[in-house]
Amino acid sequence: QLRLAESGGGLVQPGGPLRLSCAAAGATLENTDIGWFRQAPGKGREGISCISRDDSNTNYADSVKGRFTISRDSAKTTVYLQMNNLRPEDTAIYYCAVTFADRGRCLLRGLASWGQGTQVTVSS
Repeated sequence: QLRLAESGGGLVQPGGPLRLSCAAAGATLENTDIGWFRQAPGKGREGISCISRDDSNTNYADSVKGRFTISRDSAKTTVYLQMNNLRPEDTAIYYCAVTFADRGRCLLRGLASWGQGTQVTVSS
């Protein structure tokens, strides 16, 4: 059974970078649509990025487009989220999960295997 674990969160100043990791256990991430989600205090969970099972396409929420990049390692065990030019409004708990897909494209909707989350705080 696939289990996911996020890491890499922390405190970062506005404008700074951070890279999150989503590591798989119990199975690889090969042929699996994986996404990143976040939940800020007092708000609902937001899908922000996903990568399709064959790595042929990616999807980003408007709020992070141009600043965040999702990728998968060649061993198919880890998905990364490179976050650049971070803003205070990016402060949230970040989760990874298996996502839904439609005609070969991943969707920003979580399906299963949610991790425990990693806290990202953007503050000076």
